[in-house]
Amino acid sequence: MNEKNNTMKKPGLIILMIMAAIACNRINPFLTEWNTPYGIPDFGQIKERDYLPAVKIGIRQQQSEIDAIISNSETPSFGNVVEAYERSGAILGRVTDVLFNVSESDATESLQRIVEKILPMLSSHSDNIFMNPYFFAKVETLYNKKDELGLDREQQMALKNLYDSFVKNGVALDAAGQARMREINMELSSLSNTFGNNLLAENNAFAEQFGVTVSEYPEAMASQEDRSIREKMFKAYASRGNNGNRNDNKDLLTKIVSLKIEKARLLGYDTPAALILSDKMAGTPAAVDKFLGDLMVPAVAKAREEIADMQAVMDEDIKAGILPEGSTIQPWDWAWYAEKVRKAKYALDEEQTKPYFKMENVREGVFNTAHKLYGLNFEKLENIPAYHPDVEGFKITDADGSLIGVLLTDYFPRSTKRGGAWMSNFVNQEVSADGVDVRPVIVNVGNFAKPTADKPSLLTLDQVGTMFHEFGHALHGLLSKCRYKSVSGTAVARDFVELPSQIMENWAFRREVLAEYARHYETGEVIPDSLVAKIEAAGTFNQGFMTTELVAASILDMKWHELTSAEGIDPMAFEAEACRQMGLIDEIIPRYRSTYFAHIFSGGYSAGYYSYLWAEVLDKDAFELFLQKGIFDRNTAMSFRRNILEKGGSEEPMVLYRRFRGAEPDPAALLRARGLAL
Repeated sequence: MNEKNNTMKKPGLIILMIMAAIACNRINPFLTEWNTPYGIPDFGQIKERDYLPAVKIGIRQQQSEIDAIISNSETPSFGNVVEAYERSGAILGRVTDVLFNVSESDATESLQRIVEKILPMLSSHSDNIFMNPYFFAKVETLYNKKDELGLDREQQMALKNLYDSFVKNGVALDAAGQARMREINMELSSLSNTFGNNLLAENNAFAEQFGVTVSEYPEAMASQEDRSIREKMFKAYASRGNNGNRNDNKDLLTKIVSLKIEKARLLGYDTPAALILSDKMAGTPAAVDKFLGDLMVPAVAKAREEIADMQAVMDEDIKAGILPEGSTIQPWDWAWYAEKVRKAKYALDEEQTKPYFKMENVREGVFNTAHKLYGLNFEKLENIPAYHPDVEGFKITDADGSLIGVLLTDYFPRSTKRGGAWMSNFVNQEVSADGVDVRPVIVNVGNFAKPTADKPSLLTLDQVGTMFHEFGHALHGLLSKCRYKSVSGTAVARDFVELPSQIMENWAFRREVLAEYARHYETGEVIPDSLVAKIEAAGTFNQGFMTTELVAASILDMKWHELTSAEGIDPMAFEAEACRQMGLIDEIIPRYRSTYFAHIFSGGYSAGYYSYLWAEVLDKDAFELFLQKGIFDRNTAMSFRRNILEKGGSEEPMVLYRRFRGAEPDPAALLRARGLAL
């Protein structure tokens, strides 16, 4: 780490560190400078037994720093309050950044137990900070005269974020209210963690039963000819967390919702959604509901057209005696018959495309796109510390040779890794107290097919888009130019954070981009124009289905978080009624059903899953500017870099967007891009 930590000199902490070192007969690696390339965590030295003592020391360190802020007799200023807080908690941040990233990607049973011990400690520590009336008094003093302090925009946002953290944590509550808020926060932390652990167990059980991971499920359903097996796979996939076993999530999710409702009420909000959206771009549940409702109508209309096309193909199977009379498209038929329609309409077969999308080549395409847009250069790092052998590392430099940061990639599934794909930070970008620009260490995680003895990792078209998507998040973290961690990189409003990721997807299948990276893994042949034409022609294929399932999940999320009471609710009955009210057709289920909706019950997307669609309005509108100017127009790219990627959360999102685009986004851009425009 580049940041110097003066509080390490405090006698009490020195004694604690010595005690920890003696207990382990070694120095805890979280308490020393990492002698590693570019600030990469010293994974080779970190042991599971290091986390708990390091967290305890980190909590004590930060609390002493908070105490110093409170006891400071000088007139409160941005420097001795807000900035002092921003510089606090170096050890704690260091260990938790590693712990929670590793626990998501390589969650052994022993590590899960450690996380379970640490979560209540972190919850209590956070409450001790943000319910402290003496600390808040200093923050409030500054906030009330913020317009007189001469703060720049980043400082204003850092102050606002800190003030809001106190308010939303109940600093204004009476003693009884604060005590209850502490209990709620601790319970939510524990229950959310259990929800995620249960889902990991369910995902592993599914993989064991069918020999297919949940990430491979869509591809498997598109290629499984046996309808009875498809039905079994679908029902098993759709019932994860709803099997009445030890991993059942139904009771957990209603407890989580009840606690969220109680928390919102304590803070003066009618519903969790109202509380959560109060500082988002959308602003109110009503705005989100209207946005989603307006999308659902054209999405379902398009999906019905797709069903008609698939039913026509199914009717041919009925005539051929493959299926009995009266057979109709069911949810487990969609992927299979959609693939048949795609082959018939566009002569596009995923098995034709996959040989051109070797994982390493796609990654090369992602890197080359970033080079052309932003002048970035990538260098493979050898023999770097890593938390798993699958992890690879890349040094990224700017056009002038200066260090941008390090990207770690971890793309293959394992039983200890949760499903899906994501980006996260091992080291956040910031400017340290002594003026050092700390460059970030970012990780992109996926669950792509692992190479075999005779075949490399070959990606589906969807997975190609996923790799571009997650790298967009990585760019947001890597290119950040902020002073404070609280506003750097992806620390932005939830309904803005998906803009940098989703806009990157627009380059994935452009002809000029494919020509540079889509090469047959055996022959080296560049993907032929005829196949590219098929990909382009099928670009909006099946968008009725994909948009409907995404909108449905977003509405379901809102329905859960717009409740005023969860008492006596049957989760599956509630979900069924929500689907009926939103007009969801029987042939489609929400992208995530309630019992495996980790985004909202164990992640950070509560009342926020809509943000993928909200940000898509921004990304499609933004990319239309690239189409006008040229998709690799350097001036447009550098404007996006300066006004969006470098700024993090240092200014209001719409201010940043207007500065780049010159206007507010056109909502119709999303419908045009998805082929849903009426």
